[in-house]
Amino acid sequence: MHKPQRNERAIDYSKTARTNKLRMRSPKKAADRRRNALTLILVLLGNEDQIKGNSFQENHRKKRIHQLEKKMRSGKASINEEDPFEMFVAATNIRYCYYSETHRILGNTYGMCVLQDFEALTPNLLARTVETVEGGGLVLILLRSVTSLRQLFTMTMDVHKRYRTESHDQVIGRFNERFLLSLSTCTSCLVVDDHLNILPVSSHSFNLQPIPINAREKPTKNEVELANLVKSLEETQPIGHLVKLCKTLDQAKAVLKFLDVITEKTLKYTVSLTAARGRGKSAALGIAVSGAVAFEYTNIFVTSPSPENLKTFFEFVCKGFDVMGYQEHLHYELVRSTNPEFKNAIIRLNVFRDHRQTIQYIHPMDADKLGQAELVVIDEAAAIPLPYVKKLLGSYLVFLASTVNGYEGTGRSLSLKLLQQLRMQTANVKESAAVGDKQLDKQTTSVSGRVLTEITLTESIRYKPGDEVEQWLNKLLCLDASTIQSFRGGCPASEAFLQRLMAIYVAAHYKNSPNDLQMVSDAPAHHLFCLLGPVTENQTRLPEILCVIEACMEGEIMKSSVVENMARSKRPAGDLIPWTVAQQFQDSEFPHLSGLRIVRIATHPDYQRMGYGSQALKLLQLYYSGQIPSLGEDMEQDSKGIEEPDVEETVDGKSNLLEEKITPRKNLPPLLLKLSERKAERLDWIGSCFGLTSDLLR
Repeated sequence: MHKPQRNERAIDYSKTARTNKLRMRSPKKAADRRRNALTLILVLLGNEDQIKGNSFQENHRKKRIHQLEKKMRSGKASINEEDPFEMFVAATNIRYCYYSETHRILGNTYGMCVLQDFEALTPNLLARTVETVEGGGLVLILLRSVTSLRQLFTMTMDVHKRYRTESHDQVIGRFNERFLLSLSTCTSCLVVDDHLNILPVSSHSFNLQPIPINAREKPTKNEVELANLVKSLEETQPIGHLVKLCKTLDQAKAVLKFLDVITEKTLKYTVSLTAARGRGKSAALGIAVSGAVAFEYTNIFVTSPSPENLKTFFEFVCKGFDVMGYQEHLHYELVRSTNPEFKNAIIRLNVFRDHRQTIQYIHPMDADKLGQAELVVIDEAAAIPLPYVKKLLGSYLVFLASTVNGYEGTGRSLSLKLLQQLRMQTANVKESAAVGDKQLDKQTTSVSGRVLTEITLTESIRYKPGDEVEQWLNKLLCLDASTIQSFRGGCPASEAFLQRLMAIYVAAHYKNSPNDLQMVSDAPAHHLFCLLGPVTENQTRLPEILCVIEACMEGEIMKSSVVENMARSKRPAGDLIPWTVAQQFQDSEFPHLSGLRIVRIATHPDYQRMGYGSQALKLLQLYYSGQIPSLGEDMEQDSKGIEEPDVEETVDGKSNLLEEKITPRKNLPPLLLKLSERKAERLDWIGSCFGLTSDLLR
């Protein structure tokens, strides 16, 4: 389904009452700044229900752009050069995508990204989409008509309906407030109204200094090393030609490692490539696979969540063929999907230069079709459920590429579970290789595990290193929280505590994503209990976080609601344990009781298996059983005591937008409260829904 109206407004800037946020990527080189960034545009749409309710005029424009694109594909289009809209559509490659289908754009690069339906945005969607924009590109967020930016603080988001329960229905949009306040810290962000007036929240842009277009950038140390590496491999072909395609030293070293493993033709070998977005993972895989064809690998399979994710992969496979002297139609052919959902994506590459070789896309669920595979490539592995990834590992060479930030789906479980298991198996293989020659073959073959080699890319390709938008996004969503750092100042205590807490989440628990940040911020029934290290009287910094327990208040459901939903076999969002017990045991009384569900327990990696998690849970039980006395029985220091931010009521919305300054709220409640300073809710039960494993049982 096409959605041209929002995009047309973004380009023509029609006079609708709308506030826009523009975030500009930093170009990687001066030449990138001179090219047109609008050649490839990604337009992201909200859910289908919202789109179906659009006006007649919007549906007319949607039909108009669909007809125009159909004529262009058939070669019958007659472009009216006086109509800027037709000229724009004819000259621009626009990709429309629903928010629910953003997994299909992973691994692709766009010159501009338009995000509409702000209410449907989530942290996961921001992390997926913003990182697809290249250097010199533009990220445009379209908002509805507002008279004050503070109205966005209390805007009801689509995800909020999942946070509400019958007994906890007051959602406070703290994440929206954090999002808007963060815009003032992003030097590459502009907040403008529908007349392109810059709002005070982007006052930093008033002091921007232009960068000379012809400024000569001196080569960095890594660029010099890359040039030397390419020169040293000129006599080693085809490896020299393939390495010349690499843009960074990291990528070149990764390709060399891939080619080294390919030439050895070792069975049961896994090469893991992890990096953040825009580092060239898919390109490195494509270059390496073209080298595998040159080294006479016959059956190569590649998988990803969708064939559309492999656009960059197949592009660099073809580039590798080009530098090695392969010619399309003469030495190889491309087979594209006929499924309209895959947008004409490549699903197969047949090579017939010396003998028949194939590079075939398979669905992640089709692991049974890999019986004759010699090389299997898993791109965007974090977006594939972990059980399917494990089934794809067989008695052949496996290349695996992924991020570990978690916004694709199972990124952290890929690292904590799968890669950790492969590391242990690799250690067993190396240990068995250290024995005498007589026992070497016997012990090595008896090990059922695989050999693992890990590669990490750090230097960005899609945009320049240290990109301001990437730094803004990482700080906003705590994406750099994989490394736990001690509190040494440098940022407000609340921000430092949040970054540290999310770092423990990421390091200690396999199932997490940026959406957890919004749930902890906005969900009214969720509470965080932290077990902290000792605090001295003279201590001026925050204490060490030893363990974090996330708990959710459940129950207190009206009996009439229970009877009605059970009669219709419905299960509302939230209240997981009450509805499970009611449905499994046909108990209509249990949901009326008040309870606490332990969502997760995350312990600092340096203090795991020392009893801190058990101690935190024990203290929580004592607290809710009334054995930890409260300093004041009349205190109500809980989530109900936190008031929503006030929204300024103004008469003239235009003047208010041009004069309004967004600042953090004052008189906020304290960051931390002792259990003795907070009155405990009355509970009838405490439960959990953890997936039981042997480690958790012990």
